[in-house]
Amino acid sequence: MTVQRGKKLSISIQEHMAIDVCPGPIKPIQQISAYFPRLSPTSPTPVSPNPTSSPLSLSPTAVASSISGAQLLSPLLPYGRVGGGGGGGSLSLTSSVDTSVEINSSDSDDCTALGTLEFELRYEQSSSELHCTVLRAKGLKPMDFNGLADPYVKLHLLPGACKANKLKTKTIRNSLNPVWNETLTYVGITEEDMHRKTLRLSVCDEDKLTHNEFIGESRVALKRVKLGQTKHFHTCLEHPPPLPSPTATGEALRGISCYLREWEKEQLHSLEERGRLLLALQFVCPVGVEEKAGEKGGGGEGRREGLCVGVKRCAHLAAMDVNGFSDPYVKIYLKPDIQKKSKHKTAVIKKTLNPEFNEEFFYEISLSELANKMLEVTVWDYDLGRSNDFIGGVCLSAHSQGDTLRHWTECLKNRGQRIERWHILTNELPRTFSHD
Repeated sequence: MTVQRGKKLSISIQEHMAIDVCPGPIKPIQQISAYFPRLSPTSPTPVSPNPTSSPLSLSPTAVASSISGAQLLSPLLPYGRVGGGGGGGSLSLTSSVDTSVEINSSDSDDCTALGTLEFELRYEQSSSELHCTVLRAKGLKPMDFNGLADPYVKLHLLPGACKANKLKTKTIRNSLNPVWNETLTYVGITEEDMHRKTLRLSVCDEDKLTHNEFIGESRVALKRVKLGQTKHFHTCLEHPPPLPSPTATGEALRGISCYLREWEKEQLHSLEERGRLLLALQFVCPVGVEEKAGEKGGGGEGRREGLCVGVKRCAHLAAMDVNGFSDPYVKIYLKPDIQKKSKHKTAVIKKTLNPEFNEEFFYEISLSELANKMLEVTVWDYDLGRSNDFIGGVCLSAHSQGDTLRHWTECLKNRGQRIERWHILTNELPRTFSHD
């Protein structure tokens, strides 16, 4: 651009600011990793005689210590050996990749951001109990203004009703490294549950004025626990799995997903477990026909021949009331019974999902007649002023399947013996049954 003599060059304010402000070409900022060469554990270390000729080094001392640095960065190499030549000291490319992944995956800053949880699991097959001992947690994420937390642990069995099978430890105040040493027990856990259910352990921070805050969780498949053995776990807490966002799909796919979600709910509802029932059966023989030493149960009913039914307890019942609980009681029938003279009822236990009844009922009947009968046991929620709600039921007869058939068969074959077994309640209401 040429400017005539005598005329003043005019520069706009934008051009003036651009000239004054622009510092020129921006140089890249050197990072700490540039001072340390990234060397493979298997590759020989290049040692340059001239310190200034190495493109990775920024100071002569860094290049002078390249050999010792290679030994520090390669802990798997033999002592005193830098290169891979001779003596079989070199590793393959596959092994070097596996080693680097393992080292990177064990970085404590990444996998312990929320803290760690230590606990033990033990399953007792004889009593159908799952014992979870919550030991301690370390390095929990601070949740309060004082930089601490008030942690406790919640347990849930998945899949299943969260309210019915929730267990909770005590709360440790003002600690990021709490120690509980508390054992929580699930009853009515079958071998099938151990193969298909998952235990979820959630660590939360208790707040008295506001809602409790979630810190992290750990999930363990129960099939990893062997029968009669204590399994020790030391896991890192994780965030809950993300839920699919409705905005991530289009309108057409969103409609299809809603339809599939409703259909899946109906399928799950048809197979929903409504709780567990511990039932005891004993066929009592008359005195003088069959006497066994050490015979247990029966009591005063041992003089007559018949079936003794013991309703022990229920566990993990479905909540039927608005308060998240139920008022359960149990009814039993020995069918066919047109006049309903075989009906027996337990007492009502208020506001619980894990009631204990410990009641026994006796049917005077011969063994030949009992073989053609069906024992129907149902659990109901008592409601004052309106019809009671059906929770679940189970039927035992020669035409049953699975655990119910085995329980019924063992009772008929082992006369005089008291046999207890847990049963899964289903939400299928018997057609010939009324909720009177």
